[in-house]
Amino acid sequence: MALLNFEVQKNPTKAYISMGVVLVLMLVFPFIAQHFGNSWVRIVDLALLYIMLALGLNIVVGFAGLLDLGYIAFYALGAYMTGLLASPQFATLLESLINLHPETGEALASLFGEEIRTNGIHLSVWFIVPLAAALAGVFGALLGAPTLKLRGDYLAIVTLGFGEIIRIFMNNLNDPINVTNGPQGINLIEPIRVFGVNLAGEAGSRATVYIGGFAMPSVNAYYFLFLFLTIVTIFVTARLQHSRLGRAWVAIREDEIAAKAMGINTRNVKLLAFSMGATFGGVAGAMFASFQGFVSPESFSLTESIAVLAMVVLGGIGHIPGVIVGGALLAALPEVLRHVVEPLQQKLFGHVLIEAEVLRQLLYGLAMVLIMLYRPAGLWPSPKHEDRPDADSDTKDQSSGVMPA
Repeated sequence: MALLNFEVQKNPTKAYISMGVVLVLMLVFPFIAQHFGNSWVRIVDLALLYIMLALGLNIVVGFAGLLDLGYIAFYALGAYMTGLLASPQFATLLESLINLHPETGEALASLFGEEIRTNGIHLSVWFIVPLAAALAGVFGALLGAPTLKLRGDYLAIVTLGFGEIIRIFMNNLNDPINVTNGPQGINLIEPIRVFGVNLAGEAGSRATVYIGGFAMPSVNAYYFLFLFLTIVTIFVTARLQHSRLGRAWVAIREDEIAAKAMGINTRNVKLLAFSMGATFGGVAGAMFASFQGFVSPESFSLTESIAVLAMVVLGGIGHIPGVIVGGALLAALPEVLRHVVEPLQQKLFGHVLIEAEVLRQLLYGLAMVLIMLYRPAGLWPSPKHEDRPDADSDTKDQSSGVMPA
């Protein structure tokens, strides 16, 4: 990664040039990739969502050093809130609520209008996103509260259980009040509209978005929205890392007892780590639901939590550029292999020896093993000086303070 340098405080000129080059490449990418099929842009759309998730988890795992195996639960909360408030599902919920508690159901119908009895609630996704972020943040604090004294394996088990509880709730919360529609999931979720422009394309447009006289495929429109949100996430997490709160997280990660002795309120700082990390998961979940138009419990399994954690660890734990690289590779690589392995076998051997799904998982696992063997600090590890004391001497010649990243 010597060609790119994003350390603004050490080498601002090279850092800003690197950022500009990457931004230009990302802006140009969909217009080149669409010539090879929209599926390639769609893969990157989903990769950007996973990068948002990985950056949010990096706050908890990378900055604060708290192992979280249930992070995908916040993704699910954001997705299901969008499904409930931007689809006909609320009409189903209201019907079951009226059957069970007529007074409550009728009160809701009178509050939101009689139309919700048949059509449900169809709020703008931009109204839902703050709600999803707030809900995920609250649940992040609820997860953090009982785990304040836990570390390591114990914390991992508790967070794993939390993630599974949320998934099981989503899978079974269809009786007696049908909130999530159970294993069938919620469909007909409305797509995102930006200034009145439907990013899924208007009816009859064959998923083509028209902005003035310019037309682009729907996946390209979503790509630019997700890219913008990813850039905002990077900016916010970078500012958090170099803030007073970020330094407190690092202090807890390095030595919690010493951090407490220095006057850091470790309880509140840990809760903030869980809550702030969770908000990014809620926003990504809202985007995912609107992008897919459908959510179901299968999308939020333990495997997904492990995959997001692998992005953080394999990319470079605590290092934002490394996490982005890890997220991009591990989110996009399996899908790229799905498209490549069978055609490649056809060209080399004349027939398919190993099915794409089997070989994809094999190569995916092998890549992770090799990276951990030969790059245990990750593909792009954090610089040695970052958030570390540069010496332990009290002399004037050798500082013992924390050097800026």
